[in-house]
Order: sequence, then structure tokens, then C-alpha cells
Amino acid sequence: MAFECPNTTELSPNLAHFVANPGIGVVEPNQLSPKSLTEGIAISNFVPDTKSQSGKGVKLKGASKIYSKKGIKASVSALNQSSIPSGVVFDCGLSITDLPPALISEILNCLDPKDLGVVSCVSTIFQRVASEHHAWKQFYCERWGLPTAALTVDSGVVDDDKSWKELFVEREFRSKTFLGRYSIDVLYGHTEAVRTVFLLASAKLIFTSGYDSIVRMWDMENGLSIASSRPLGCTIRAVAADRLLLVAGGTDGFIHCWMAVEGLPHLFELRGSQNQNTEVRLWGHEGPITSLALDLTRIYSGSWDTTVRVWDRHSMKCTVVLRHSDWVWALVPHDTTVASTSGSDVYVWDTSSGALMTIVHNAHVGNTYALARSHTGGFLFTGGEDGAIHMYEIVNDGFESKAWHVAAWVPHSAAVYSLAFEFPWVVSASSDGKLALIDVRKLLRTSKRALGKRASKVKHLGGDIVEPPQRMLHGFKSNLFSVDIGADRIVCGGEEGVVRIWNFTEALEIERRVRALRGIRLEQRMRRRKLQTELSNKSGRSDQCSVAAKKNSVTCIWPNKRGMSGKLKA
Repeated sequence: MAFECPNTTELSPNLAHFVANPGIGVVEPNQLSPKSLTEGIAISNFVPDTKSQSGKGVKLKGASKIYSKKGIKASVSALNQSSIPSGVVFDCGLSITDLPPALISEILNCLDPKDLGVVSCVSTIFQRVASEHHAWKQFYCERWGLPTAALTVDSGVVDDDKSWKELFVEREFRSKTFLGRYSIDVLYGHTEAVRTVFLLASAKLIFTSGYDSIVRMWDMENGLSIASSRPLGCTIRAVAADRLLLVAGGTDGFIHCWMAVEGLPHLFELRGSQNQNTEVRLWGHEGPITSLALDLTRIYSGSWDTTVRVWDRHSMKCTVVLRHSDWVWALVPHDTTVASTSGSDVYVWDTSSGALMTIVHNAHVGNTYALARSHTGGFLFTGGEDGAIHMYEIVNDGFESKAWHVAAWVPHSAAVYSLAFEFPWVVSASSDGKLALIDVRKLLRTSKRALGKRASKVKHLGGDIVEPPQRMLHGFKSNLFSVDIGADRIVCGGEEGVVRIWNFTEALEIERRVRALRGIRLEQRMRRRKLQTELSNKSGRSDQCSVAAKKNSVTCIWPNKRGMSGKLKA
């Protein structure tokens, strides 16, 4: 996941004010007088004299003097005076904070989250500069996107008075709880197999449907059924939703749409209301609908009629038709592109022009049923009839787009029907009755220091990387058809006709308590160290006094009685 530095650099007001403090300011060229030019930095004819004699070093024509700013002093005793040419005077009192704010921002912009966190621990100066850097927003958005419930303001602070760094650290911490303890909630209500589940984490809602042709809405927190639609007359194979629109598609070829009702706590009125404008049906496909997706302006639908249709959400009309060579099983949009699976192949389309950008032939042995995509759109995850999961990177070299194979896993003994992704976890549901959790943190190259797509191209040519999954979840008998992940939960539906929720909030609470205890222990350890240092300093002073007393003491030799008597006798 290469990240290029932007052409324009965004600076927070605090950063600009901090770096451009009086005494460390940046002087504009038009503010310099001729006197200041000659007194501040005078470099004239800084050209080495090639005619200098051997053994006398390199002479510089003209005097070159570099003075530091007022109020900054430094010692030059550490410099090697023999290496300094004659006529050059150095006053090395400058630091990184003396650089222009834009340059400091560019330097910090080239760091990854770990390095930027380390920089913020160096000193109070860097703690303020690095913590308020705009790169934290980029780190967060490239992993999870913009927070739906948070309102960004110009100062870089979002809702609840949390900075982007605090949001990033909290979300990164929550992503690690999927390896901890969990509880399982079972939702009963469907009378037949559940074909599709969708988790709307921003509204804490779960939508499910299947062979009973009823769309059900559940409360994510307590698992209670909120509402259910009338029977739609066909098997519902796909559901998608956001806070404004809910869509469902099935074997009749229609897309059933529900508009959000303003002021309704659970957003959608599924039972039907007197206002018929909240429910719409779209028709265009000539076969069963297998996949649905939404973005801010469009609706995406895939069908067994071998097409993917793009619909305008405002006019509710089809604008683009993308034709494939086989049944369409899954699709995932991103920006102006949409990835889809047809037969055993994977396609990537440009929705603005309808052109095919790239295609992966025979991604799996048999059909490619499942598809997921990273939030930046640069990585694809596919699951197929052979029970394998593959990871591809979409590389665009300016002329054409290519899909490079990154990794492969074989966690299942049967077909993979569904995939879901939330950084850094890929979750798969298979007909063998198991869920696999795969951590792809190391494979997603989020470091901005990467050399770009050329480096990844060389890397991928080395061969496949086959790794075992980090965790397997059991509990179903067989045939898991759909899975989704979000809000510390994994939701899955299958042939049993029930919906299971793996709730990892218990692991989150345990980890928080562990961190609190760790912080208390660290604080106690630091107090003990401080006490020991103070005691050692006091004992060191007493030792120094005793040593000084020993050095200044007068040595006297006291003669014994026998020696004195011998001398007297003599």
C-alpha cells in the first residue's frame, strides 16, 4: 500500500505556530536589508581553488560565514578543526525545529505510524509536533475510512474532543481484540436458511434475509428483532445498507429499496407505511441478483444474467451496464472502479467509462464465489470453490492496470462462499461450517517509505506466500453462506436458519484492564527508580566526602615503646 507525499502540504495551526516561534522564525527575503544579508549569512564565490598546493587542504575563494540565530548558542569544540577550511566560521546551534514548517511537515509525512509515535516520545517538543501532524488522519482513513459519526473541524479534532492520533490508537487497539475472548449470541427468527447478512455498525443494526424471502432488522447490542418486511416472494441473496438507503435483491431480478425515515430510531420502516415514497423497486436484470453494494451516489448490482449494473441513487435509473462472460457472483466498488467475480475470473472495471481495466483469469479452481477489498481499493481478496483465499494487489503504472498475486491461504476443506474485510482482518465463511480469521497487517504495505509499485512488482514475482490463518471459529454444522465484520463483532448466517454473532467486547474490556494494571506497575517502577536514584545520589555525596577526607588526612608514624627504648639506650 504505497503512499506518496502530496504535492501540497497541510499544516495544522498549532504546528505552524509552534515551529514559527519568535527566535526560531523564518525570515522572508523581502524583509532582509543589505546589512542583514552581509551580517547574517555571507557566502560569496564559494568555489574550491583547484590550484592549491598538496598537503594544505582545499581553499575556498572568499570568506564564508554562517551565524546562528539570536538566542541560540552552541559549542564547536566537537568539530574537527582540521576538516574546516580556513575562512569558514561555524556556529552549530541549529536543530530540526529551526527548519521551515513545511519542511518539517514533509519529513514527518514520510514516517509510518510506528515511527511517528516513536518521534512523539523523544521530547515534549516532538510530542506536540508529531501528535498534531495531519498524517494521523491519513493513517486512519487509509485503513478504516472517515468516521461516519464524527464531524471533522479545521483544527484536526473530531467529535468527542479526540484528535486523529487518539482515534487511530484506539481503533488499532480495538482491532487486536479478535484474538481474545468472545461470547456467542444466536438470533432466531428465520424459518429457512439465511443467505445474506449485513452489519451496519454506524447505526448498530444487522440486516439478514434468505430463503424465507423476509428481510429482518436486528439490534446489534441486545440481539432483539426490531422489524421485518413482508414476504418479497423470492429468495433474497443480497442485502446492503447505509444510513440513508437499504437495498435487497433476489431471484426475481428486482432490487427492493427502502428510504430512511427521518426521526425513526431504527432508520427504516420495513413493515410498510402510508407514505409509499419510502419504498421503491428497480428492475433491469433478467436473472437472479447475487450481490449488491452502495456508495454515496450509486447502487451496484450483480446478477446471473452476466451483468453488473450501476444505478444512480438520485434518479434511480441504470447508467452503466458491465457485461461478463459468466454468472456474476460478487462485486465490491471503490471510488470510480468496481471489482467483480464471474465464473472463475476476477474483473476490475472503470465505472465512469465502462472500460475493463484488468482481469485475473482462473483465480480459483472452479467458481470464484467471494470477494472483498481493502478500503484504499488497492488490494483484493477472493474466495472460491477450491476452499482457497487469494490476495491480489492492483498496480497501475500509468499505462495499464495489472493484478499481482500477493498471498494465498487454504484454511477450508470446502468452498468459500463469503469474505469480509476490516483492517487488518479478512474473515471467510465456508460450507465446511468454519470461519477463518487472517491477519494481513504485514502484507498491506502502509509504510510511506515504500518505493512504490515497482517494489511490489518485484516482490510479487518471487512466488506465493502461503500462511495459516490466525484463528478458526467453529459452531455451525455446515454451509455458511454469508459473513460480515465490524464493531468488535462477527456476524454469520447459514443453512441452519439462525444468525450467530461472535461478540469480542469482553476481550476489549479485559485488554483495557490489563493495560491499566500495566500502567500502574510502570508508574510504581518509575517511582522506585526515582527513589533509588535519590538514595544513590545522597550516598554518593557521603562517599565523596570520605574520599576527600582520606586524601587530606596527615599520615603519622607512631613509634612503639621498644623502638623508643632502643634509641634512648643508644
